Amino acid sequence: MGQSSSRLPKVAVLMGGPSAEREVSLSSGRECAAALRGEGYDVVELDAGPDLCARLVEIKPDVVFNALHGRWGEDGCVQGLLEWMRIPYTHSGVLASALAMDKQKSKEAYRNAGLPVVESLIAPKEAVQAEHLLAPPYVVKPNNEGSSVGIYIVQESANGPLKLDDAMPAEVMVEQYVPGRELTTTVIGDRAVTVTDIITDGWYDYDAKYKPGGSRHEIPANIPAEIFDLCLEYALKAHQVLGCRGVTRTDFRWDEAKGAAGLFLLETNTQPGMTPTSLVPEQAGALDMTFGQLCAWMVEDASCDR
Repeated sequence: MGQSSSRLPKVAVLMGGPSAEREVSLSSGRECAAALRGEGYDVVELDAGPDLCARLVEIKPDVVFNALHGRWGEDGCVQGLLEWMRIPYTHSGVLASALAMDKQKSKEAYRNAGLPVVESLIAPKEAVQAEHLLAPPYVVKPNNEGSSVGIYIVQESANGPLKLDDAMPAEVMVEQYVPGRELTTTVIGDRAVTVTDIITDGWYDYDAKYKPGGSRHEIPANIPAEIFDLCLEYALKAHQVLGCRGVTRTDFRWDEAKGAAGLFLLETNTQPGMTPTSLVPEQAGALDMTFGQLCAWMVEDASCDR
């Protein structure tokens, strides 16, 4: 973004907010705020509420570091507000954020770009609870939430469709289940960094992501060079196809039995977690970037018109 003087910019770190991922966002925000202070920035922590616009007018930040997760913070809403106010901000812009948050629409963009995705459909919750809309095994999850909120797996042995939690939205995604390994790749700027193999005892769900000991991360992943390189290629292409900026993380499933044909792109996260157990800071370490340097890079990369 650049500064006309030697003064480091005043940074408002947005965190919390009203989404289902509020607690994780608060953790991300506090970690990023502390790291930025360690790099010498003037930092204000801001829990995003209905008075967000007024608070930003009061604080007058040079840059907003967006540490929000989930709806409103990750789907283009807060990005639109910041564009309107002409405050430079981190991560992706309005369109890329909205597109990436809608799993089905982003899949269509991936498919049009020749990226491998698994079969899926969007259906009313009632229909999903009434019958199998795909042959088991399949996955049911919200179409526009992040961090593995509300994921259900229907196994081949299932006698009938499942009962969904009342908190699940009226429409959900039903997606073919891919067995095998969970891989992920971070893109920083225009570079795909490395590949992490996420090892869990079960599904990589919300607890596995955010609770200590919930998962183990093998970095770099011990996988064939062909699969490693494809993850890097696909992650960068997905970042570009969606029009993302700054830092993103793209998740994959890989069925080892099928080789390269078994690698599928699941989704791209435009606001990946920045907590002590998060994947992006780990991968940034592969570039010899400390957590503070990564956060500082994101601040310096901030802009409007993203």
